[in-house]
Amino acid sequence: MGLIVWLASYPKSGNTWVRAFLHNYILRPPAPYGINDLDRLSASECAAGFFRPHDPRPASAYSEAEVQRMRPEVHRDLTRLHDDLVFIKTHNAARAVHGVALCTWEVTAGAIYLVRDPRDVAVSYAAYTGRGLDDIIAFMGSTGAANRGTDAQVFELLGSWSGHVESWAARPKTLVLRYEDLRATAAAAFGRIVGFLGDGAADPERLHRAIAFSDFVTLAAQERDSGYGAAGPAGAPFFRAGGSGQWRERLTAAQVGRIETDHGTMMRRFGYLG
Repeated sequence: MGLIVWLASYPKSGNTWVRAFLHNYILRPPAPYGINDLDRLSASECAAGFFRPHDPRPASAYSEAEVQRMRPEVHRDLTRLHDDLVFIKTHNAARAVHGVALCTWEVTAGAIYLVRDPRDVAVSYAAYTGRGLDDIIAFMGSTGAANRGTDAQVFELLGSWSGHVESWAARPKTLVLRYEDLRATAAAAFGRIVGFLGDGAADPERLHRAIAFSDFVTLAAQERDSGYGAAGPAGAPFFRAGGSGQWRERLTAAQVGRIETDHGTMMRRFGYLG
């Protein structure tokens, strides 16, 4: 059995981008690795299919307590996906619900946590879900914010953006990376991922090739050509601009003020406010 490396983030903070990079770096494909095949080296923790061996009912019938009862066993199952490190995507906060951890630390090797300016998260998350910006901003400020269970996935507890970031940043063996640094200083930032995984210094040619094969232009082109299984319910593309600072054109002064009031302490900690 392997051990889990959590790929953790609040939604729309670069999680899938890092999954694409890892596939391109580790597998060294001759062309950009397909976005619809990112389950070769990674998996999504909340996927209902992982829970059905423990309860064959439709996943929408599971209560939160039932999901939590199954979660530790599901996580142990996930360690059997590979003999080495197992990359598992999660949007769960690093917390416990019904007395059970949302991420089982006993089978965990470490975590890579991605943090993004919450003002940009709000813009991207609203476009992805089709919900209004004010609704998403309120959601991001709620300690009870969650993605409710469906037949496709079990529930995830996000909590507020600030609480989510704080919960993961406090975990040992966690590499915290800013989304903005992945964009601005890609070689250094993605190189830190390679080093964190125990491979030492990344080979520059291999690193730059993997970065190029997983950039947003490439990912967006793959989605246009082949679709993407994780496209949002609103029908908007999953890979949009991928930029930073889009909030300046999309948010009102009142919306910016609400986000900065809700999350100012954590925003200052990660350099998003002076």
